[in-house]
Amino acid sequence: MLGRGIKLIVSMIGLDSHTTGAQVIATLLREAGFEVVYLGTNQTPAMIVKAAIEEDVDVIGISSHASNFVLLDELLDLVREHGLSDVPVVCGGNIPPAQAERLLARGVARVFPPGTSGETIVEYLAAQGRGRGASAPRRP
Repeated sequence: MLGRGIKLIVSMIGLDSHTTGAQVIATLLREAGFEVVYLGTNQTPAMIVKAAIEEDVDVIGISSHASNFVLLDELLDLVREHGLSDVPVVCGGNIPPAQAERLLARGVARVFPPGTSGETIVEYLAAQGRGRGASAPRRP
């Protein structure tokens, strides 16, 4: 199983309540062997970072379908402030191309637009989760 040994968060941020995509991805990733911590809706950047630390995750995945890009900026800042630079942050959902480019420039590792195949997502996360494709070692 490609995801074996990789633990990740799947969450929505802010008031985004479009759960279908995140639930589908969480199921897909579990079936591929990933350990998924599903935080669900109404999560603040601080709540997501706290969970990432407590759960010692290898990837933070955010499903984004709303205009909550300022919260993604805040999340990226908190990830850095808490020494989680080795934990890739990925986003998926209905993100306009110009916004996706801005997120990538800001530090998001990958943006998965609508129509991205499950195989592409699984393969990317299996290769890039902390301790795989990331250069920094896993925290003790």
